[in-house]
Amino acid sequence: MPLKPSILPDLIRAAAETIDAHAEEVTALDQTLGDGDHVTNLQRDLKALSAKSDELAQMSDWSNAFQKIGMTVMSSVGGASGSLYGTLFIALAKAYRGDRPVAPTSLTLETFAGTFDEAVAAVQKRGKTDVGQKTMVDTLVPVADALTAAAKGGEPSTGAAEKVKQAAVAGMESTRDLLATKGRASYLGERTRGIVDAGARTSQLMICAIADALTGQKT
Repeated sequence: MPLKPSILPDLIRAAAETIDAHAEEVTALDQTLGDGDHVTNLQRDLKALSAKSDELAQMSDWSNAFQKIGMTVMSSVGGASGSLYGTLFIALAKAYRGDRPVAPTSLTLETFAGTFDEAVAAVQKRGKTDVGQKTMVDTLVPVADALTAAAKGGEPSTGAAEKVKQAAVAGMESTRDLLATKGRASYLGERTRGIVDAGARTSQLMICAIADALTGQKT
């Protein structure tokens, strides 16, 4: 079923609730490998988005909504998470509008799969990061691939959501045995093995929560 921006408050709430519920776990991961402020930054992002929920819900097209989300995230939080998530949504806005004079007002699995793939590529370019470097990209790329496969295979929404969740979890778990090569964690060398990347974990948590919200499942 095509989606309208009016669903955004529910999706933002789902993302915020899962980050709050796992804040202690993720902070422990981030204190081991990073600066320890990843969850705080994400919560600030999500609080800023929650404050704009009504405005986002009333927008007429997804391109404008994605642009608003991206700009809000970039302006509310500094550091890597704000920059990368801001890039993701601004790239979604650009890809979704494309060359159309007026962006479509509804979102389908087929249109989102293509735009999300482009947005993830923009995140990779911005962060100079690829799969296998123990970052959020290790979650995002498998999710983009799963969306593309589901769209091409004509998957129903529940089936697509399950495949996306499985890809997100597998991508996140793959970071456990990887050697960090980016950011502060890169200085820890072999000590980074055996620990899940905090950014990969929060990406997985939010993606799974949003997938459940879209299909009406309870977590």
